[in-house]
Formats: sequence, structure tokens, C-alpha cells
Amino acid sequence: MDRRKFLKAGVASALTAGMVGAMKALPAEAAEAVANASGPQNGAKSKLHPKVDYGGATVKFVEHNDQWLGTTKIVGTVKNTHEADQGFYLANRGKYSPEAQKGFYHYHFVMKHPFNNAIASFALSLSPEQMVSGKPSPEKLKIPDPEQMSQHIKDCAYFLRADEVGIGKMPSYAYYSHKAPSQDDLMKDDLSNSIPVTERLPYVIVVMIDQHLETMLASTGYDGISAAQSMRSYHTTGVISVILASYIRNLGYNARAHHFTNYAAVMSPCIMAAGLGELSRTGDCTVHPRLGFRHKVAAVTTDLPLVPDKPIDFGLLDFCSVCGKCADNCPSGAITHDRDPVEYNGYLRWNSDFKKCTEFRVTNKDGSSCGRCMKVCPWNSKEQSWFHTAGTWIGSKGQNSSRLLKTIDDMFGYGDEQIEKYKWWLEWPERYGLPTNH
Repeated sequence: MDRRKFLKAGVASALTAGMVGAMKALPAEAAEAVANASGPQNGAKSKLHPKVDYGGATVKFVEHNDQWLGTTKIVGTVKNTHEADQGFYLANRGKYSPEAQKGFYHYHFVMKHPFNNAIASFALSLSPEQMVSGKPSPEKLKIPDPEQMSQHIKDCAYFLRADEVGIGKMPSYAYYSHKAPSQDDLMKDDLSNSIPVTERLPYVIVVMIDQHLETMLASTGYDGISAAQSMRSYHTTGVISVILASYIRNLGYNARAHHFTNYAAVMSPCIMAAGLGELSRTGDCTVHPRLGFRHKVAAVTTDLPLVPDKPIDFGLLDFCSVCGKCADNCPSGAITHDRDPVEYNGYLRWNSDFKKCTEFRVTNKDGSSCGRCMKVCPWNSKEQSWFHTAGTWIGSKGQNSSRLLKTIDDMFGYGDEQIEKYKWWLEWPERYGLPTNH
């Protein structure tokens, strides 16, 4: 049965009531979660965005300490990593297959899809060091107390069209050890000209942009528009981060923007520190309780006095341990089916294969890059409705309820469909294969 007819027929109401009853939960609690579609306040309250929208998820705040970053357990020394050891850079350096190196060049510099190229070319204009950093004004302007300043910074980010914003204590291990050298050096696998990252500032402001729900619903998850969804959010967060960093320097404080074309930090620990997500089964990718994977971020590190938000726990570790839908649907087979996380660089994460993931994304003959895990994840594969808000409330209630949500998700066919009415873009499949003359 078509799920929209199913919903209209009211069967979903009975089904939801049955799930809530099976969980022995109070119906009033579920109804309140659906009605409010927001969670408790984290840190300073924005005037422009006073209700924190977590969908229907039940969110708890956790302390930032040496043993945990949010719900990610730290079991040893977390080493700062070299930017050139990230997946795309490894492909560029020839550390994967020759096809991956050629595919990276075609994907990143030629850009298979002309629209992707147009967005990414603009984002590259934000990459010079003078855009992301600089000396603060010699005059430190008088600022409000840290809590009011945090509220103001959040308001600034929302005014600049951020979808979500958080402020965290900056983990020292979130910085790269070195910035990657030039493209010429990377092609020769020569890291001798890498620039050390010496900055250590106490706070990080993270801005998040939605990759656009309707486009994802119409996409396969790995067709031509896939990379453009990323670029849409990358360039927008880049603009916001550059403006915020410049503003903070105008106030007389140190600030550096970190965005798609000029990172000096790893975004996942910044996201967790700022209370905007948890690590997922895909490895180092974070999931937001309302947006799921459907986001990209940029950050600003600063010594501007701020009140940090706390990391969040909305039950994602329980959910990912029993779901595995991203692993079942990954076109490259990169995502692990292991039940539990394992140790990696001093912390616990699911042991997904980044080589397989990267090689598929840069050599994908059916599109440009890939966002299939984003497409199928039960946390973000839905149109906005009370029914789906109730689903995320259920999914944040432990492993038994997580199994229920995943079962219902599969029954409705979420993640497998392409809703044609939402498709607005054009495809150029003749561009998707690797060129024969490079």
C-alpha cells in the first residue's frame, strides 16, 4: 500500500499507539514530544531561534571530560592527524588505486556535474588564508558577559541563515597536526612542505546547514546531484564561518574559520563538542537528532569569552548497534555490520572502510560522489510530519524501541524510493565515467 494513503487512512495512528504501548511508555509523553518537536535548552538561548529543534528525539546533555566526548568513549591518547591522511587526500596521493587518483582529479577539479562545479568554484574563493584568519583588531571592544555573548553569536549565525548552531569547548585533538601541502606536492606524495597547525583556542562555534530534504527524497543517494547537495551546504557554512570569524576579530579577539576549502580542524569532534550530534555506524560521520546525516558544517575557533553548550545523547549508539540500514544499502560495502564499535586512534568508533568509501565516491559511474547512507538512515529519510516526529521519539528510547523503528522504516520502504515530484535537476550521465585522455 502507498504509505501516504496508509497515513491518510489513519492506520499509522493505530500503529504508533501500538508501538508506544509496546514500550510501556506514557502516551502523554509521546504526544508532548510530537506537539513540541523541540528539546530542552542547551547553553545560551538564541533570541532568533529560541526553541532547539531536535525533532521528537529525547535528548540528554552530558559532560565534556577526558574519558568521553559526548557518547564517544576515549580509551587512550587521541593523536592529532595529518590533513593529508583523510580519504580524498589519500586518493589524490595515489595511496589507493590508480583509478581513484584519476577519479579524484576528475571529481574535484573537473567536477563531473556542471552545477557542482559552479558551487564548488565559488567555495574555493573562500580558501585563502586572509579569508579564514588574520590578526584581531588591536582594540578589544567591550563585550557583554559570556552568556549574553554566546546568545549573540548564535543569533548572528541564525541571522546569516544557519539551520543549527552550537558552541563547544574545543578539543585539542580536534586540530590537524599539519595542513596538507599543495596539489603538486600531493600528486607526488610529498608531504615535506606540510604546514604545522599550532593554534590552540578554547572554544569552537559550529554552524550547520541542511542538505535539502526534498532533493534527497528524489535522489538515488548517489546520482549527479549528490555532490551538489554537499556543496550547497559546504559553501553556505563557509560563508557564515568566514563572516563570523571576521566579526570576532573586529571585536579584538582571535578567530579562525574552518570550512570545506580550508580546514585546520576535524569537524566531527567539533560537532560533538558543540552539542550537535553523535558518532554513527559510518565511522567518523555524525548524526543530528533532527537532520540525521543530512547536513554539512563549518566552524570558528576563538578565544572570545563564551559559554559552551554540552554534548548530547539521544540514544544513537543503541540505535546504530541494532539498525545497520546504512551498511545494508552502502553501494561500496564500506560500512561495517559489526554490532559494536572498536578502538581507533584512542577512541571507540565503528570500523568502516574509508578506502572503499572514497574509491566509490571518486569513481562513481552512476553519479557524482555518494550520499546513500544519508538517504536510507531512519533519522533523516522522512518528510516532516507528526508521525515521523513520533518515530524519532521512539528511536531514542533504547535498543528495543530502535528495532521497532527500523522495522517500521523498512515496512514503509523509506530510503528505497525516489519521489519524482521533487526532482528538479538535470543529469549528464555522459560526464560520470572517467575520462580516457587523463
